Amino acid sequence: MLFAATLTICIITGNSHSLQAASSVGKDTLTMITSPDYPPYEFYDTQGGERKIVGFDVDIANTLAKELGFKLQIMESDFNGLIPALQANRADFVMAGMTPTPERQKNVDFSIIYYEAKDTIVAPKTSNLKQIQDLAGKKIGVQLGTIQEQNAKKISAKVPGIQLKQLNRVPEVIQEIKSGRIDGAIVEDTVAKGFAQANPELEFTVIPSQEASGSAIAFPKGSQLVEPFNKVLQQMKDKGELQKLATKWFSQTTATKTTSTPTAKGGLNLDFTRILPDIPFILKGIPLTLLFTLLSVFLGLIWGTVLSLCKITGIKPLVWVANAYTSVFRGTPLLLQLALVYYATPQLTGYDISALEAGVLTFTLNSGAYMSETIRGGIQAVDKGQTEAAMSMGVPYRLMMWDIILPQALKNILPALVNETIGLLKDSALVSTIGVVEILRSAQIVGANKYIYFEPLLFAGLIYYVLVMGLTKSASVLERRLRQSE
Repeated sequence: MLFAATLTICIITGNSHSLQAASSVGKDTLTMITSPDYPPYEFYDTQGGERKIVGFDVDIANTLAKELGFKLQIMESDFNGLIPALQANRADFVMAGMTPTPERQKNVDFSIIYYEAKDTIVAPKTSNLKQIQDLAGKKIGVQLGTIQEQNAKKISAKVPGIQLKQLNRVPEVIQEIKSGRIDGAIVEDTVAKGFAQANPELEFTVIPSQEASGSAIAFPKGSQLVEPFNKVLQQMKDKGELQKLATKWFSQTTATKTTSTPTAKGGLNLDFTRILPDIPFILKGIPLTLLFTLLSVFLGLIWGTVLSLCKITGIKPLVWVANAYTSVFRGTPLLLQLALVYYATPQLTGYDISALEAGVLTFTLNSGAYMSETIRGGIQAVDKGQTEAAMSMGVPYRLMMWDIILPQALKNILPALVNETIGLLKDSALVSTIGVVEILRSAQIVGANKYIYFEPLLFAGLIYYVLVMGLTKSASVLERRLRQSE
């Protein structure tokens, strides 16, 4: 009914773009995926603890949705996961300050350029890195998967001795400059302005370029949204609306970002007052982290118990399958498993699994493999006389395991289970790579917005430490009570 109403309104108002776009995809909600750690293009508004993505690209996307008659849904990912998300049909389009390079055009379609930007060299003021020739023999940082990385590779082919260091986020690149691990970085000018404002010891110089480059919207190959989106973007260009939005966001970023006092050589300047307004935003990641951890532990314990029982049944096919499963999940990286579950599930099953569901499923499957060995050891540690006595009394095997053996085994392996839970709590930070805004991701977002690095991460570390200590204390109390009940 809602979709039909949307079409009716579009026809009455004469909005042909809405009719064309709506009929081409057959749905009234479009999903935009972005990497909201790139102000002023897209970033989280963290004031007051809100979890709302704002920025230049978001304003453009909202205008497009309004003009084309769609509702807009926004999801997030690391930058290097945006195109894989399109290919896995997790989103309808990408807006993330992305440049339509020939390599990317092989995998996705692009709109017209809606904003042109320039590359800059960001470096300490004392380094005298002003031109690309000055980069000879230097170590230069770039963000992984960006046009700046590709341009840096072209520059390194012309200028001898350049060593490139790829990192996931621009704040990490800037921190590497400040720590002296790299000599400079290649960053887009609008982003470089913000970091130079917040770090007076740094400067940026625009790199002259003969090649036209800029930001465009990415779509899955063959998407019928390209044409209607291009029409609206061109209208926004002709009316000066894009320029107004650029002025709004880029001038605002330069004017409002806080600055820091230059750090003395060899010293560390920390000012936690800079993140005080954003602490509620970081704290909102705690419930999600705890929910993820508790679900993973509970389901992992059940699955690990099933696997351990398969290993001790003596039925060879079950033993072989359980051992093979454990070998695979213990022998491959957890981050790889997470990426495969999140991106492959929609393609293989057609189910659009959420980031939280993918994280819980992956950690359940992974922790189950580890817990199965722990539980198996706990079961085998139970005195064999318990089993013999139960069998002599005619207790069925299932009841014997459930009422006699497993309770004693779980009591024996409680410390190991607590360690596994602590490991899951800390490893939960990995789900930030697929867009779950838990504690670590929240801290990284605050750092990106404020152009700082240490303060939000140290605060996140404090939160993790408090949670782990609370869990350890609770486990110690439980263990003492279990001993007293013996």
